[in-house]
Amino acid sequence: MSSNPVAETVASLMPRARAELTELVAFKSVADFDQFPKSESEGAARWVADALRAEGFEDVALLDTPDGTQSVYGYLPGPEGARTVLLYAHYDVQPPLDEAVWSTPPFELTERDGRWYGRGAADCKGGLIMHLLALRALKANGGVPVHLKVIAEGSEEMGTGGLERYAEQHPDLLAADTIVIGDAGNFRVGLPTVTTTLRGMTAVRVQIDTLEGNLHSGQFGGAAPDALGALIRVLDSLRAEDGSTTVDGLTGESSWQGLQYDEQQFRDDAKVLDGVELLGSGTVADRIWARPAVTVLGIDCPPVVGATPSVQSSARALLSLRVPPGVDAADATKLLQAHLENHTPWGARVRTEQTGQGQPFRADTSSPAYQAMADAMAVAYPGEEMQYAGQGGSIPLCNTLAALYPDAEILLIGLSEPEAQIHAVNESVSPQELERLSVAEALFLRNYAAS
Repeated sequence: MSSNPVAETVASLMPRARAELTELVAFKSVADFDQFPKSESEGAARWVADALRAEGFEDVALLDTPDGTQSVYGYLPGPEGARTVLLYAHYDVQPPLDEAVWSTPPFELTERDGRWYGRGAADCKGGLIMHLLALRALKANGGVPVHLKVIAEGSEEMGTGGLERYAEQHPDLLAADTIVIGDAGNFRVGLPTVTTTLRGMTAVRVQIDTLEGNLHSGQFGGAAPDALGALIRVLDSLRAEDGSTTVDGLTGESSWQGLQYDEQQFRDDAKVLDGVELLGSGTVADRIWARPAVTVLGIDCPPVVGATPSVQSSARALLSLRVPPGVDAADATKLLQAHLENHTPWGARVRTEQTGQGQPFRADTSSPAYQAMADAMAVAYPGEEMQYAGQGGSIPLCNTLAALYPDAEILLIGLSEPEAQIHAVNESVSPQELERLSVAEALFLRNYAAS
């Protein structure tokens, strides 16, 4: 990294960052208290609160959110008249899965081949350390030029919505001019990336009934309407011949204009079996970031083992529909439900029920915040330009914050590049990425304050 006082400060702080991440990773802060003691999450929350207090934050609080977890909040006042920036990360982590499959213990930060391994190292305890590094670098080089709010969530991985509900009940708490979500990642190591879109999602349960009860398939099969057969017909109607999603009335032709995803690289990342085709048409980026995608999450029907020769009277399935930016998730839900009802054959009775929904998100990349981040990343990553990528998944909090603060700019950055293997065994973080992104965040705050 080029000679820059902020970069030099961050470099000098990296041993401390590793020590702190070691302490934070040691908490088994999985927000499923049937699996891991609540005291582990509470310990991690206290660690974050203590770290904020040590940096001079005011109003540091452990917020009891409606899902039974705690989010940590702190406020650091800046110069009079300065803008306000909210920094977000989460301290809860995914379960470690089979600990025996990890090369090193999941809750002990371990260095191997130039990376630091441990559950949450990248997603998203490393994001908290990134925020602390950026803050300390600014304090050591002239001070923090903005009002700073930090929020560390305690249940993001469980998707139980505690912080979303709390924010809606306390709408002034997280108000900011710009929000930096430290829970995304670069497209690959060394390529600075902001995530500018997120697909929304809707989940729908469909049930088909044809008979008062199951019937003997020899005595009645061939004329008696089969509910499972009807369901299979309906589910098949949701895909074209090439596997692309077809929901009546929902456009599937949008294209992605930003960073592209090489098809072979995607096959490798997705671990697609040899000879198996990818679904859909257009570029990979079109398919996963700009277009709808339906997935059958589960089917209720008799398992193969123990099945009897019967015509099924009832069958149901749970579907997920990922909704691209520019489409309202509620409208997409209605279109999906209408499609399921209209494509149910043989006059079978059909019922649909929505079980979950989140809106898609698209950032305004022409805003001053994006220019400030682009300039910062160009310094932190010499010779590289900031890239715009999409994300096929959903971060419901983004939509909550966008709805609460429609004028706020939202930027998504973070440490979860492909090699990090978040949510899998042997999760790791690149210390080089942690260092560079911390520099980028510090320079962003300085650029943004001056813009």
